[in-house]
Amino acid sequence: MKAYLFGWNPLKWEWANLDEDIKNLAETGKYEENWSVASHKTIQPGDRAYIIRVGVEPKGIFASGFVTAAPYQVYHNGRLRYRINIAFDVLLNPKKESILSLDILKTGNLAAQNWTPQASGISIKPQLVDELDGVWLDFLANNSKVELL
Repeated sequence: MKAYLFGWNPLKWEWANLDEDIKNLAETGKYEENWSVASHKTIQPGDRAYIIRVGVEPKGIFASGFVTAAPYQVYHNGRLRYRINIAFDVLLNPKKESILSLDILKTGNLAAQNWTPQASGISIKPQLVDELDGVWLDFLANNSKVELL
């Protein structure tokens, strides 16, 4: 399976309804959001998505899901950009819960990936996808009250 890394910088976009979106996901098992994507030529529905908080501490992965739509173009801030839809299976509030930190992501084999990219929606190195998925699942099992949907 292919996997992609999507960035969220709270300094550039405030996620005003994060707690409400977390509650909605917990209650209904569904929460979908569109996100900008750099790898618009390769990403496909069904690919794995990881969302990483950048810009301010704590930095790290706080959400995951699956791509549900092929890339499409929209005008944003006067420019044509590609976006995809992500159906979340995990969504944490970095201000209130532990997240998978950059310190963990920058150890071992995972250190080969750029975890703080300038573009959102970059490909995660194929040889790291299974390891990242295992680290994420272990993290959730040991540090979170969230169950993977």
